[in-house]
Amino acid sequence: MAFMEKPPAGKVLLDDTVPLTAAIEASQSLQSHTIAGLSLPLPPKKLIGNMDREFIAERQKGLQNYLNVITTNHILSNCELVKKFLDPNNYSANYTEIALQQVSMFFRSEPKWEVVEPLKDIGWRIRKKYFLMKIKNQPKERLVLSWADLGPDKYLSDKDFQCLIKLLPSCFHPYIYRVTFATANESSALLIRMFNEKGTLKDLIYKSKPKDPFLKKYCNPKKIQGLELQQIKTYGRQILEVLKFLHDKGFPYGHLHASNVMLDGDTCRLLDLENSLLGLPSLYRSYFSQFRKINTLESVDVHCFGHLLYEMTYGRPPDSVPVDSFPPAPSMAVVAVLESTLSCEACKNGMPTVSRLLQMPLFSDVLLTTSEKPQFKIPTKLKEALRIAKECIEKRLIEEQKQIHQHRRLTRAQSHHGSEEERKKRKILARKKSKRSALENSEEHSAKYNNSNNSAGSGASSPLTSPSSPTPPSTSVEHAPF
Repeated sequence: MAFMEKPPAGKVLLDDTVPLTAAIEASQSLQSHTIAGLSLPLPPKKLIGNMDREFIAERQKGLQNYLNVITTNHILSNCELVKKFLDPNNYSANYTEIALQQVSMFFRSEPKWEVVEPLKDIGWRIRKKYFLMKIKNQPKERLVLSWADLGPDKYLSDKDFQCLIKLLPSCFHPYIYRVTFATANESSALLIRMFNEKGTLKDLIYKSKPKDPFLKKYCNPKKIQGLELQQIKTYGRQILEVLKFLHDKGFPYGHLHASNVMLDGDTCRLLDLENSLLGLPSLYRSYFSQFRKINTLESVDVHCFGHLLYEMTYGRPPDSVPVDSFPPAPSMAVVAVLESTLSCEACKNGMPTVSRLLQMPLFSDVLLTTSEKPQFKIPTKLKEALRIAKECIEKRLIEEQKQIHQHRRLTRAQSHHGSEEERKKRKILARKKSKRSALENSEEHSAKYNNSNNSAGSGASSPLTSPSSPTPPSTSVEHAPF
């Protein structure tokens, strides 16, 4: 497909951050296989009796647990191999081949660039690929080309989208990593930046090499150690400053995490401003989509900052969100910021503003020594387009949060209804109802008997008959169905 061609009509833009689940429904005898990687709960093998019904049932239960662990692991659940295995219909394409085709078409009209090597799987996104580049007349310089497909939150018109992508090289800010070149078509964008040997903030935290695959770098770190307090304060302040700058410009971000922060000496510089223009979903979407008060891109940035601060502090991401209690930190001022962004109360009531975080003790006394003047001029027409696109992104998030909330309520109700305690309550109520019904029947028969005797004693013209005994209550009421 040529680089300037339009995407196929009716193309489905999937949200790759939506967690997939899998349930084992049957078993089948196939050739054996091995799985390498993390220490995962793969059920043990059995040489003799491995086709017994009991063993197969036990094995199926173990494999289901194995799948559950994979699909609930934040990094593994976003892995291309896992997506292809669980959903082959939607993830059958060769995304590297598609990226190569697009990049090759681009180089036909821009011959000064040359591909050195593909940087295989260095990022977590399935539809974003990277290549190490050089300029032919400057062979010693190394650059990185990133190519990315459109995402489900792309609400800009094709014309506005391409104009905004091409504006990115004109953005100057001391805490934004400079874009050397940017171009786009109706289906994707291609950007070139300088290659940084030191890598990202996440590479610093995990002591990893930038060129290694994402899973190798971050999925199972050998040593977990947070940063020094002064680093946390300085990096945190720099990141908040650039977030405030983007918010003031009306430029939606929503993609803050440690891999999107480039380290340049002691300076943090934000990466991938193009993600929101492309409509790509956030790495942490499966977290903040659970909380209805995190419903603007500004609040998303603040919540994601909480994830980043946690990782800088403890050397790893939080096990789950919201966080009930925080481990000991280098300063209580760190915990105060974490509580304001990741605690149960914060997630339930809403995020503070970036300005409020900048005023907190952890960051308020940090001195920034930069002379570079920020510059990012966005024409009025494109600012309006950004505002509308931002509202559409937030609307989709709010709708998704509403559906998740309704599903949770339904699940809780079903779980409550099916609990042992509820079954006992329904059994007791059924017995009481049956006893009450039996008592009412007994009283009704007694009333009829008394009326019959009264009629006979008053000399009524009807013939005398022996009154029938009232029907006794059923002896089976204690075993009424429930």
